[in-house]
Amino acid sequence: METRAAVFDLELARPFGIARETRSVQRTFIVSLSQDGFTGYGEATENAYYDVTVEKLKAGWEALRPYLKRTHLTRPEELWEELKKRTENFRFLMAAVDEAAWDLYGKMHGFRHIDRLFPGWNQVPVSSYTIGLDDIEVMKAKILEKPWPIYKIKLGTPHDEEIVRELRSVTDRPFRVDANAAWTYEKAKDLIPKLAELNVELVEQPLAADNYRDTARLKEISPLPLIADEACRTEEDLPRAFEAYHGINVKLTKAGGMTPAKEMWARAARAGRLRMVGCMTESSVGISAAAQFLPAVQYADLDGALLLKRDIARGVEITPRGARFPDRPGNGVELLVNL
Repeated sequence: METRAAVFDLELARPFGIARETRSVQRTFIVSLSQDGFTGYGEATENAYYDVTVEKLKAGWEALRPYLKRTHLTRPEELWEELKKRTENFRFLMAAVDEAAWDLYGKMHGFRHIDRLFPGWNQVPVSSYTIGLDDIEVMKAKILEKPWPIYKIKLGTPHDEEIVRELRSVTDRPFRVDANAAWTYEKAKDLIPKLAELNVELVEQPLAADNYRDTARLKEISPLPLIADEACRTEEDLPRAFEAYHGINVKLTKAGGMTPAKEMWARAARAGRLRMVGCMTESSVGISAAAQFLPAVQYADLDGALLLKRDIARGVEITPRGARFPDRPGNGVELLVNL
């Protein structure tokens, strides 16, 4: 296969805050794999929480390129097993390459992955739109300027209840809240029943990622579903996440790509757990890959590209009514910049 890669700075339309940080630019690493006249694209973003930088992604990519150049893609799943060994299980890099392999494979064979994975699908869940942490008046303004059926509200401050109550003054649309692991057990125990009364549908990652014990206690009394995000990175985390949470949020970047994510959702379905597809703040390269699995989940959080001032790709379009899939094979990705 032929290989290319480049780093891009994705400028956000507005500063985006969560419990851990606020940023105005998201650095991302885009890769391409080409074979037989077709090209597939994949993406992995820089992430301080997981200690991933674009420099580390570039170094891992350069070490992997000689292998990729002498490889002829047959099935993405077979390539993924090699990636696991050859990248020392570097999941962010594996995700970028795996997404590109899936996109390439679908383009080579002329099918959209959503059609092949879910024959006859006709409906997908609507994605939430995220309101990042900010001054309350700014958060209100973000809601008013972006009418949407479901909002995801970032929390993790001393005044979380006040935030939700104030935001309720500008919309009655359902909320999903994400504490990004910032709450204590006692705070969550007190706050979640109040959130349930404010038309909140679920709580994502209320406690620290490694605090499965207290989360399991919270699960027993919570009136709202608890969804694991940071506590469920890869397939190895599933047994503990299934015990402590009602469901899991799988993001391709932290899972290692489309190949392992597909199996994670399948295992969650067999275990009777709720399933969400999530994203980082990323371009339509990564969003389009994740969107191929929308029929497998009950909840979607795929607004990453909507938060950008300018996207660097086009593919699956996330809208207030669902997802619009282009009539293009693979993941449907077309790059708008040069690699």
